[in-house]
Amino acid sequence: MLKLFGKKSDEKSEGEILEIEVQKPVDCLCDFTYNFHWQHKGEKLDPSWKIPGNMYTFGYLVEHLKNGGDVKIKGDAGHRLCSSMGTDLKYFGGTGGDVKVGNVIVEGNVDTRMGISMVRGQIYVKGKVKEPVGNVVKVESDKKGYKKFRSITDILTNGLKGDKLKGCQLMGNKLIIDDGQVKDTVGARLNVDAEIFMNGNVDLSTGILMRKGTVRINGNAGKNTGALLNGGTVVINGHADDFTGIDMIKGTIIVNGDTGKFLAANKKSGVVMAKKGSSIPPTEQKNLDNDDRRLILNYGFNPRDFVKFE
Repeated sequence: MLKLFGKKSDEKSEGEILEIEVQKPVDCLCDFTYNFHWQHKGEKLDPSWKIPGNMYTFGYLVEHLKNGGDVKIKGDAGHRLCSSMGTDLKYFGGTGGDVKVGNVIVEGNVDTRMGISMVRGQIYVKGKVKEPVGNVVKVESDKKGYKKFRSITDILTNGLKGDKLKGCQLMGNKLIIDDGQVKDTVGARLNVDAEIFMNGNVDLSTGILMRKGTVRINGNAGKNTGALLNGGTVVINGHADDFTGIDMIKGTIIVNGDTGKFLAANKKSGVVMAKKGSSIPPTEQKNLDNDDRRLILNYGFNPRDFVKFE
C-alpha cells in the first residue's frame, strides 16, 4: 500500500483540492504511467521524485486523483499532462481497466500531448493548449474562464453526463470529431462497440490498446498507428507513418495509402491491409481473400489497390 506524506492510497480525497505552484513548465504532471514509457533527461521518471519547487511527489498527485481529489496547477504545465489518466495499469499490478478519478485544473498553459491515452477524468485549462493533444475533445465548460476537456474513450463508454460537445457530434454510439485539433492516441483503450470518425490528420498511436470498436481517420496518421492493438478496427483514409501495427496483438488495420517503414514490427497476430507497406518478418505480404475484399469495399475503398500483411 503506497503511503505518501501520511496518506494511504485507499484513503478517500473526494472533494479535496491539492494545489501546487510551478515556476516553469513541468513535464508528466498527473501522469498515471509515471513516465515509464517516456525518457526524462535520460532517466525514467520515478513516482517518488518531488515536483520541482514543491513538497509533493509525482506519485502523490496520481494517488490523490485516484482517491477522488482534484489537482490544481498554478502555472504552466509541460508535456504529457494527464497521460493515461484514469487507467488502472497492469504494469503496476492493476486490472488494466479504468478507474474513477478527480479533475485536473491548470491556471496557465499546457504543452503538447495533454491527455494521451486518457480514459477518465476532466481537465480544465485557463490558458492555451499546444497541439497535438491526446485522446480528448472539448466540451462546454462549467468553470468560467476555463476550457474543459474530456476523454474520447470516456464519452463513448460512460456517456456525456450532461456535457455539451464542442466541434463534435455524438449520434448513438458514433462520435464524429471535426474540431480541427491534431490529436494523438485517438480511441486509446476503447473497449465498447462504438465508432470514432475524425476529420483531419492525427499524430501518434491512433487506436493504441483498443479492444473493441472502430476508429476511422479521414486524413493521414503519424507513427505507431494501431500500436498494441488488441481488437477492433483502425481505418486510415490517407497514409500512415512508420511502425504501423507495432506490437499489435489482434484486430484489423486498414490504410488507404502507404503504411511507412517497419510495418508490423513485433506483431503477434491480426491483419494489416494497405495499398503499400514494407513489413518486418515474420509478417508476410499475401493476397486478399473474399472476406477481406468485402471489408475493404464496406469502407468505400477499391480492393484491387490493396494487399494484406499477415
